[in-house]
Amino acid sequence: MTTRAVSDPALVEIDSGLVRGRREGGLLAWRGIPYAEKPCGPLRLRAPQPAEPWEGTLEAGAYGRSPMQQTGGALLAALGPVPRNGTTSEDCLTINVLRQEQETDARRPVMVYIFGGANAMGTSATATYSGRDLVANGDVVFVTFNYRVGVFGFVDFTAFATETEPIESNLGLRDQVAALQWVRRNISRFGGDPENVTVFGESAGAIAVTTLLTLPAAAGLFHSAIAESSAPGAIASREQAAERAARLVEALGATRADAADVLRRTPAGELMDTATRAFADDTKRTPGQLVYSSVVDGEFLPDHPINAFAAGRSHPVPLIIGTNAREGSVFAKTRDNVLPTTPELLDRYFELTDPAARDHVAARYPGYPSKKRAVEMSGDLFFWYRSVQVAEGHSQVAPVWMYRYDHTTPLLRLLGLGATHSVELAAVFGVSAPGVPRALTLLGGRRSLAKVSERVQRTWLRFATANGVADAWPQYIPETRTTLVIDTNDRLENDPNSERRRAWDIHADVVA
Repeated sequence: MTTRAVSDPALVEIDSGLVRGRREGGLLAWRGIPYAEKPCGPLRLRAPQPAEPWEGTLEAGAYGRSPMQQTGGALLAALGPVPRNGTTSEDCLTINVLRQEQETDARRPVMVYIFGGANAMGTSATATYSGRDLVANGDVVFVTFNYRVGVFGFVDFTAFATETEPIESNLGLRDQVAALQWVRRNISRFGGDPENVTVFGESAGAIAVTTLLTLPAAAGLFHSAIAESSAPGAIASREQAAERAARLVEALGATRADAADVLRRTPAGELMDTATRAFADDTKRTPGQLVYSSVVDGEFLPDHPINAFAAGRSHPVPLIIGTNAREGSVFAKTRDNVLPTTPELLDRYFELTDPAARDHVAARYPGYPSKKRAVEMSGDLFFWYRSVQVAEGHSQVAPVWMYRYDHTTPLLRLLGLGATHSVELAAVFGVSAPGVPRALTLLGGRRSLAKVSERVQRTWLRFATANGVADAWPQYIPETRTTLVIDTNDRLENDPNSERRRAWDIHADVVA
């Protein structure tokens, strides 16, 4: 491609054409840039295809449409704001870039954030994820993007593919890889360094990070990683995914012969509504499994990430990984049962996976089957312990630093939540960011949280800037398991909750 000289720093030529961003108080923002073709019509249920080049200049001043998703439900309380009605579309595969306006000869470090939402909801347009503090404080190039969620990105319909109507697996995961490939090809045009890319995410975004660390197609696309509250075990087997897809096809009234055609021509809203009804009992049927998840298909995702980490087959890039002290508490306040936070659902989980482990593990949670202990147990298993497994396995191939986020605010204490799922986002993105960060300090605690945020941002930015060096605390290795506890005053602990960890160890091979 011949690059034309342009004098306006907001006007950038990428591999698809010219894009014009806008100035925002000392920053330059480019938003809504297509990184792949519209996954609509015949491209629904297909891997992302290269974006078609455009003529003229693409005005990239506004976010693109958010992924198709349900726009209501109790889960919002746990996972943050989602798009309003009328702002979602299947045509959603767009990417956003933010950097300081000031020009520099040096290439800036790149931080790519993957949003969460249980693979069912979310958008890069969420105000909390603007990245303004990170860019202003760290002079990085900050990138966010949309990927397909829910039935469009995380249900495996490959069993219904035909010669004339092919279907690919792991579409949401493939979108994430396509976005990182776009970064690799184009980020230097925005002043970013394609050889210094940090990928980071929270919740389902962190599941994406830990999965990408084991995904062959992601090799070389990033150079360091941060996983905030990943649930690395939340990946379906091929059999589990096929059974779920078959139930949805049946609910649509389709047969095996016409399923591919029906899946492609059913209106998006109807397809989502049918999926919601078909999967309504799944969190009770199979506690601990996400309704929408990536799948071990044997090809694109050849092995379960937990197994790949244990075998030392993850990509050798530095990693920061951690969880929050009370991951499960916010889920216990919802009716969605994303986590099995009741004794009944936990007992069902053990019944389906490893009955012999139940009493041994429960003994480390005195008072079980009380509600409080069930909440602790579910949060520990699906977030903390699985992240420990990742840290332990990945430490065989690359440096790992582990943290636990304990900081809380008066509002969180009043609600009985403590340092629950997603509250570290306030520290990462700054206390002035809209949404969760501002809400957390409605009853006070802003000064304390601001100091925590300053330290967390400094650490995350140092990690990205130094191409994966986090020298603020000792590395996580199995001999010491040093963990940074982030609180009003940070501290180091070796092998925190060691008795619980050893109890879960006997359950370690059960990943489904």
